Amino acid sequence: MRSGVRLGIDPGDARIGVARSDPSGMLATPVETVRAGKGDLARLARLLAEEEAVEVVVGLPRSLSGSEGPAAAKVREFAGRLARRVAPVPVRLVDERLTTVSAEAMLRDRGRKGGRRRAVVDQAAAVLILQHALDTERATGAAPGEIVEETDE
Repeated sequence: MRSGVRLGIDPGDARIGVARSDPSGMLATPVETVRAGKGDLARLARLLAEEEAVEVVVGLPRSLSGSEGPAAAKVREFAGRLARRVAPVPVRLVDERLTTVSAEAMLRDRGRKGGRRRAVVDQAAAVLILQHALDTERATGAAPGEIVEETDE
């Protein structure tokens, strides 16, 4: 297992959930929800610097069959712009099937309701994305997902 803090990102049209790992890569925890749009890449870059992260893991939405649709294309474009902004820190895309659904169910089961739940569901999804990536790397010994190439902002 590689050492160092990693950031997990759950990008959405309105909000971007952010999580971080501990330096040993054992546990993912929520950080904040960033408003999507103007200034979002700058905020993510600041969080990366504040956390001294060595890698960013971005959730890639795929269908249950594994195919990619319009949402995945938007995330790939976002991840490319993020990679350009935070270079040379690597950005990786990892499968995030059902993470938002799982996060919503988990929060609902814990009694979070309405706007309060929506405010943290993106962070919870980012935690699930990052934790899955950490667990996968620990189990396989290989970095999870695929590396993102930089694209223009």
